[in-house]
Amino acid sequence: MPDGGQTSRPRGATQQGLPETPAGPFHKLWHALVRPTQRLKVRRYDIAPARWTTARMRIVMVSDLHICDPWVPLSRLDEVIERARSLTPDLVLFPGDLSQGPNYVTSVDLPLDEIATRLARLTAPLGRYAVLGNHDWWHDAAAQKRRAGPVGAAQALEAAGIPVLSNAAVELPNGVWLAGLESQEALRRARDDIEGLDDLPATLAQVPQEADTILLAHEPNVFADVPDRVALTLSGHTHGGQIRFFGWAPILPREIDRRFLHGHIRDGDRHLVISDGIGYSKLPLRIGALPEITVVEIGPAG
Repeated sequence: MPDGGQTSRPRGATQQGLPETPAGPFHKLWHALVRPTQRLKVRRYDIAPARWTTARMRIVMVSDLHICDPWVPLSRLDEVIERARSLTPDLVLFPGDLSQGPNYVTSVDLPLDEIATRLARLTAPLGRYAVLGNHDWWHDAAAQKRRAGPVGAAQALEAAGIPVLSNAAVELPNGVWLAGLESQEALRRARDDIEGLDDLPATLAQVPQEADTILLAHEPNVFADVPDRVALTLSGHTHGGQIRFFGWAPILPREIDRRFLHGHIRDGDRHLVISDGIGYSKLPLRIGALPEITVVEIGPAG
């Protein structure tokens, strides 16, 4: 999710972002009063597209981790992984944004390779795949400078055995095709000067026309352009608004389309599921949009 105003600096295979801030009373107060309210939940969706032919499968999606101390430390990641493993997924998907999101961190140097190694504990018969999020790009100063990859987060995930789909598609062992879109907000010169590296037509051109197809795209705005032959689009990025009252989020970055904020959205026989994700952007606080692991069961209608 966009958070604006950050600077980055090269630190090797680590997250690159805001300067470190010493731990202080605010962090202690947060852990005492706020952290207990940010309980991890599992949100489930059951989807049966009319034209879907493949046997039922369970997708477990872990999105927008935004790993950083003290808000989402490695111990929190371990909790998420163990909970996700208990859900016995057929397919595991990571829709991007491993990298730090909130301001006022005490450490921005949690190694990406360590994060990826922990994520690799999540296994599934149909595999595990990832796409990059905008923060994965924004926090890689070298990638921003050359306006192109490779991106440190992708290198760490691939090294850990988690393929990263960048405008690419793959056929799963059950015959379903998974297409992964590059971030629609990958490159940033300024707050209002953002460029995507996504190529939806080229990505879907790799997929047979009649195949049961799932699209993994970090930012859900692309759903407006997704053709009917894609039964299910899976996204993160929005954090469900992060602060949401009775389903309404009072503050959203302008890049987020309010139509595609949270949950299950259906347009004809096209389905979109947006995960509220795990971590934070800007403020380390969630109200009405608790951290979640998202489970999507998809199978034939009837």
